[in-house]
Amino acid sequence: NVLVEIYLLEHIDENRNYCIDVPGYKYRAKVEEKLHAHTCYSYQGKIGIDQGFQKQKLKNDTFYMPEFEVCMSANKINKGSFLSLAQCNKTDNQVFKMGLDNKIKPKNNSHYCITISQGNSRKGRGGNPVHLIRDLYLDKCKKKLSKFQSWGVR
Repeated sequence: NVLVEIYLLEHIDENRNYCIDVPGYKYRAKVEEKLHAHTCYSYQGKIGIDQGFQKQKLKNDTFYMPEFEVCMSANKINKGSFLSLAQCNKTDNQVFKMGLDNKIKPKNNSHYCITISQGNSRKGRGGNPVHLIRDLYLDKCKKKLSKFQSWGVR
């Protein structure tokens, strides 16, 4: 049951990296809200439960958060669709492939990539320096968006 974080490879404006994150904080995470990109907690010494995905399930194209028993899910598979968490059901909206190109794509539609917003970040409520937040959504996979669409697992 090893936890990993999914982090944006490019630092953009956050040297601690951005991770896929549940709004709220740890056990008070709001699993019913849209996922976003948030300063990774691993700089504090361990992965936060609201950023922790089960490593073994990633091999099966499932982004599963064991602490909340939910899977990452797209509301639709098209440009601008948001990501959230839902009971795991292996529907097309929940099956994502992490490619060798570091892109995370819906398995049934490789034209779209999980993308972090290109606009300005907004400040979170904690951290020193203050944590940063950006929106997360599906967008067309494009070379010019690569720094907003390239992810790693650690």
